[in-house]
Amino acid sequence: MSDFWAELAAPVGPKGSGRLRYGAAMALYQQGQLGPAALEVYRICALLDRQDPGALLAEMQLLVPAPRVESGEAAIQRLLTEADLYLATLPGPGVAEVRAGLNRWRSGSVRAGGGAHPVLSAHLPEALEELQATHPDLARAIGGAAPYLDWTAYNRYGPEIGAGFAGGHCFASILGEDGAVAAPGSDFGLFLVAPHILYRDHCHPAPELYAPLTGPNGWRFGVDAPLVIKTAHQPVWNDPMRPHLTKVGPVPFLAFFGWTADVQAPARVIPAADWPELEALRLG
Repeated sequence: MSDFWAELAAPVGPKGSGRLRYGAAMALYQQGQLGPAALEVYRICALLDRQDPGALLAEMQLLVPAPRVESGEAAIQRLLTEADLYLATLPGPGVAEVRAGLNRWRSGSVRAGGGAHPVLSAHLPEALEELQATHPDLARAIGGAAPYLDWTAYNRYGPEIGAGFAGGHCFASILGEDGAVAAPGSDFGLFLVAPHILYRDHCHPAPELYAPLTGPNGWRFGVDAPLVIKTAHQPVWNDPMRPHLTKVGPVPFLAFFGWTADVQAPARVIPAADWPELEALRLG
């Protein structure tokens, strides 16, 4: 299997090195580890063997790819460290509870998995480019760990959740019974939703923290409540069975999520008459 990170760091100068780096960049882009703007830099440099793409990336203030982490376990542990540092900066209810669970379980053994998902490859690069502008270390940690996480879709709603959301999202548990670190009774991970998708009104017994890493996005907390626009890095805490809806803005929605109890209890959809209007809505 090719080591794309090593190929991406191929020495500048030798004949064909620009093409080699571009091929590796394309592979990493398809895995969700490199953004479209960075990929374009490697494309420009493909025929310029003596042009250092790293210098051009830095000049353009783009995410410079970090060296590949030696193992999936190390990548996941690095992500957990950065996640805890990030959560420590957030105000509001639920943050302390999620951090306590994260630190209680993160010392356990890590299982690196890995599974491709079309939403991941299509939308994670753009989300990470957005995050890079304010939190470069966190963006690198997510990009480094993403290939080692098991990405899937939440399929316990049924058709009422809407085809747009069903086919336009994925998530990966990091801490939890199905996560990279076994943590019974809790769940912590990453959630990714394509732009403009409506995550319809729903509720669940599990108390839940969202820590959005991109934005703006629309939220409401009841079928008769107004849509509230929140920027990135504004956490949302949902008490058990609190109705909530999310309307994704023009940038893919990337967030940490944390469930602190009742993680196996299924969520349910709450019907609302204005879903067609909200699905057609474009924020921003």
